[in-house]
Amino acid sequence: MTRRLIRAAAAALPLVLAASLAACASSPAPSGESDAGGDPITGGTLTYLEHQTFTNLYPPQAGFYPNGGVVNNITARLTWQNPDSLEIEPWIASDWTVNADATEYTFNLKPDVTFSDGTPVDAAAVAKNFDTYGLGDPERGLTVSEAINNYASSEVVDDDTVTFRFSAPAPGFLQATSTINSGLLSSDTLDGTIEDFGAGNAEAIVGAGPFTVTDEKLGTEFTLTAREDYAWAPESAENQGRPYVDAVHVLVTPEDSVRIGSLLAGQADYVRYVQAFDEDRVESAGFTLYAPQTRGVNNSIALRPENPLLADIKVRQALVAAVDAQEVVDTLFTENYPVATSVLSQEALGYKDESEHYAYDPEKAEELLDEAGWTEGSDGIREKDGERLSITVYEAAPQPLSKQTLELVAQQLAKVGVELTVKPADAGSYAEDTRDPLKTGFYHSMVGRADFDVIKSQYHTKNRDVLISNDAELDALLEAVASEPDTGKRAEASQAVQDYIAEQAYVIPLFEEPQVYGTATYVHGVDFESVGRPTFSGVWLSEH
Repeated sequence: MTRRLIRAAAAALPLVLAASLAACASSPAPSGESDAGGDPITGGTLTYLEHQTFTNLYPPQAGFYPNGGVVNNITARLTWQNPDSLEIEPWIASDWTVNADATEYTFNLKPDVTFSDGTPVDAAAVAKNFDTYGLGDPERGLTVSEAINNYASSEVVDDDTVTFRFSAPAPGFLQATSTINSGLLSSDTLDGTIEDFGAGNAEAIVGAGPFTVTDEKLGTEFTLTAREDYAWAPESAENQGRPYVDAVHVLVTPEDSVRIGSLLAGQADYVRYVQAFDEDRVESAGFTLYAPQTRGVNNSIALRPENPLLADIKVRQALVAAVDAQEVVDTLFTENYPVATSVLSQEALGYKDESEHYAYDPEKAEELLDEAGWTEGSDGIREKDGERLSITVYEAAPQPLSKQTLELVAQQLAKVGVELTVKPADAGSYAEDTRDPLKTGFYHSMVGRADFDVIKSQYHTKNRDVLISNDAELDALLEAVASEPDTGKRAEASQAVQDYIAEQAYVIPLFEEPQVYGTATYVHGVDFESVGRPTFSGVWLSEH
């Protein structure tokens, strides 16, 4: 996998930490090679600090990184996407066949694979998983997976063989079977409601992965405990057996200073969400940074055309031209956050350079607003027919430095006479207001997935629908990406979507978003799945 490793060699900085972290230093194995180049050591507990608590472990809703970090480690999938090559490899499936138009997939399953409750991962269990994820169950609140398109039915051919059929070509399905959204769960687990997958119920989620969840304390901590009988890792995995560590103790640590201070003081081994402003601090203290790319839709601001202020394409073009993404990166971020040149990352499948549409040009912005009839008011904000050009956006809590990013964008827009009000992501009106284009004209988000279908996931009206555009032409272009069996034509279809979004000025791309982690130097075997979620089964701890 392409990832930036930043190493340094200075002494760790002491810091007084919260009492809840005081007893959380790692427990390294009592014996074995301690050299980083030696053989992996089995045993010990890894202390891992997570920025936010997980909210739901239903795999189709596991896109939120704290959710996905758990699902990635407690479930196995039919296939594995190699994070270096992005090739699809066997995992629970030993092999598979796909018909010519990608409407039928047959998987042969490995024998003797079990869920953590001892029940078999057989064809009937796999069929039930994909019937649930592909069709959903509204009565139980179980949504259809955004990774699965055109799902029709499953057929249990025999105990070790299952066939899936689709109502239209579904060329993205093979990759979908490798994602955390398709994590395999036991039959009893799948019988639950969406509430049963929520925080507080993690110990009841039964998967076939290398870990199980134990000792959950609602919203604050839990433990991923190694399965002693795990023996069905993907062939490319260095560790083919049970995880090297006995457990991963996960602590939810929202405060950046506590999370980074714990790492530097030796009270934590591995942390997620090293903020850009902390990278130098971690580096200079001799720790290791990892910044795997998310390889999907970039960190961007969606401009919602159903908002009357944004209905005029000239206004949207002006807003795009008025935002300087390079200044955002230079001011707030690091080289781990490349400036976006399209709605897709340069590492995403189907990427096309659209930078000509996203050039910073405040003079052009002012000209376009003049042409659209917006004139400067007494307070510097443009007006038209008695209405101010004032737009609202909510801070996006999952996005790095979202509040600061949006506030800087607001300063840039103010220079051309546009008011952007940044609201906090509160637990009250946030969810409802962000789905209302009249109340939330801008929407700040991203999505990671190493497949062509990621662009459909973000913009289609039946998926995340961040534009809330009701644009039938855009939907048709997105459906072409998800239903074209030929890989070359899928790439062309994705590029056509990027062209259309750029031409319609629907989005302001900001930067290519990584997930940034920090580890102590005695933590080895650090790895990630294809879009940057941690994989703990190969991690081991040397003496320190």
